[in-house]
Amino acid sequence: MSIIFESKLLKIGHLQVIRIPLDSSKKLPSRGMVMVRGTINNLNFKAPLEPDGKGSHWIEVSTLLSEEAGMSIDKTVFLNIEPINEWIEPEVSEDIMNEIINSNVLNQWNSINAKSRWEWVRWIRSTLNLDTRNKRINVMCSKLQNGDKKPCCFDTTRCTVTDVSKSGVLL
Repeated sequence: MSIIFESKLLKIGHLQVIRIPLDSSKKLPSRGMVMVRGTINNLNFKAPLEPDGKGSHWIEVSTLLSEEAGMSIDKTVFLNIEPINEWIEPEVSEDIMNEIINSNVLNQWNSINAKSRWEWVRWIRSTLNLDTRNKRINVMCSKLQNGDKKPCCFDTTRCTVTDVSKSGVLL
């Protein structure tokens, strides 16, 4: 199922992003994070769509991708996306990985699927408070030790990138 739309490349904080129009986002299988593949200005890509906290999604665009696709800030871009089930691995910060290793839960971490790893990373990164972050890392390791695969009681429809959101809503 292809979802075709146009939007603009925006700059929010230090990130380049494309907001997915609400009518296009409604065609996706989830209000939470969705993995997609497709084209931006006819250039192939595969990436996660992060929820915007208002029922839609957005995508982070790397400088390299924007240059290769000939994009510039505030200019219209053309996207053709489709949701996929094959999740790319999340970038895991050093503090999280160190605690996974130190807590001897690396085997459990490696045994869960990439989508579940994304949920743990998103839950941990959704706070600016360092004490809360550290507590969540410890809770994650404890839950992994107990066989849990995902965080509980986590609103997956909120934006978890604190650099570009406030209270779980994209700025």
